[in-house]
Amino acid sequence: SVITDEGSKPELLCRIAQATAALTRLKPVWIDKSISLSSMIRLMRSLVTSIFLYACESWTLTAELQRRIQAMEMRCYRKILHISYKDHVTNEEIRAKIQQAIGPHEDLTIVKRRKLQWYGHVSRSLGLAKTILQGTVKGGRRQGGQRKRWEDNIREWTGLEFGKSQRAVENREKWRKLVAKSSVVPQRLSRLRN
Repeated sequence: SVITDEGSKPELLCRIAQATAALTRLKPVWIDKSISLSSMIRLMRSLVTSIFLYACESWTLTAELQRRIQAMEMRCYRKILHISYKDHVTNEEIRAKIQQAIGPHEDLTIVKRRKLQWYGHVSRSLGLAKTILQGTVKGGRRQGGQRKRWEDNIREWTGLEFGKSQRAVENREKWRKLVAKSSVVPQRLSRLRN
């Protein structure tokens, strides 16, 4: 994973390209009629999603990056279901078909869960990772709107300030419950089409 001054966008775009290439290489699997849809989804998660989510704990998620993650998820599902964008099938309908095939499942909100779990793990440990996580860099603020920081995601998802979240991770059971509650994304209302 490469972290730059530009934020997580270059890393995310690189991961999307690698996962799309893996998805394309598996085309013979997706068109094979003898493989069930649930098996295809399991294959997609183990062979494509794992490439995409490698080192996702280091990403700083903005609204744009969250849209790109959801678009990548829908691209994978559309490829498996053989649904083109020209077919005018909504994302909600695709999610319903996937849920019908495999039951309730965790979508790519797994990024939030993994990031919160990693934060708890590092905050409880002693070492360089904790020092870097809690450290600050000397310097002034840049002009213009401030960039979203890694810990801003933690603050948004848990509703706790950085110091309070540092104390909250000490109790593993409470932190696990908080992670489970915080990583759930509310469903957006479907938009009406004209």
